[in-house]
Amino acid sequence: MKRTLNLSIATVALAVVAGSTVGDASIRITGYHNIHIAAVDPEAAVEWYIEYLGAVKTPTPATHVTIGDTLIAFQPAESLQPSDGSVLDHWGLSVPDLDAAMAGLEGSGATIISEPEEIPGLFKLAFIEDPFGVKVELVEDADWPGFHHVHLRVPDPAATLDWYESLLGGEREQLKGQIEGLRYDGVWLLAADSGGEMPAPSADRALRNIAWSIADIDEADAAFNAVGAPTLVEPFAVNEFVKVAFYQDPDGVSVEVLELPQ
Repeated sequence: MKRTLNLSIATVALAVVAGSTVGDASIRITGYHNIHIAAVDPEAAVEWYIEYLGAVKTPTPATHVTIGDTLIAFQPAESLQPSDGSVLDHWGLSVPDLDAAMAGLEGSGATIISEPEEIPGLFKLAFIEDPFGVKVELVEDADWPGFHHVHLRVPDPAATLDWYESLLGGEREQLKGQIEGLRYDGVWLLAADSGGEMPAPSADRALRNIAWSIADIDEADAAFNAVGAPTLVEPFAVNEFVKVAFYQDPDGVSVEVLELPQ
């Protein structure tokens, strides 16, 4: 399969915890790793995320940033394709002061989707769309600061979470006792009901994929093949240290796995 991904060792230059699995998960994961964002101007996207969302630029390449231990890799796109309407609806960022964060976005080019609102028993939250078409939920959650979650929009949220738990483990918990999800250390995978709609696959939208670091690429490949997950990019070596593959979940989400140095 043709490889169109811009990958390098910097993509995986993050701290990795010891390999682990939860319950009967098929794949030994070492942590949640990244999202890919497609932008018409990746360099501008990097600068915007640094200035307005507190991201940190990686030493190389020039189109990658981190928020905590989570990588955000920007890829070139010919046109803007919003994440809204996709199965990979948005990602979430937890900030210490939501009102201040929203005020800081004035004049940034971001579109305000919803103003800050306190959700009883949960936290204060607001939604924006960045200038590159990605929906971002800003939350004020002191328990889980930084890169907070990725939120899918699917016809059967419970079945989706079951699928990920069986393959990639995670802690099946309720965020603040209200929203069921899978927790990977400080990053949550959440799934909302699409109301019977079939959202568009993520591969051609601004928010392209979700990704985990794993212990063994061959083990992961066998597990995805066993459940009939389509292979988007067959396992290959980025360099002598890193191996990568991409698959598609039953709802159309692109899922990346990376075998990293231990």
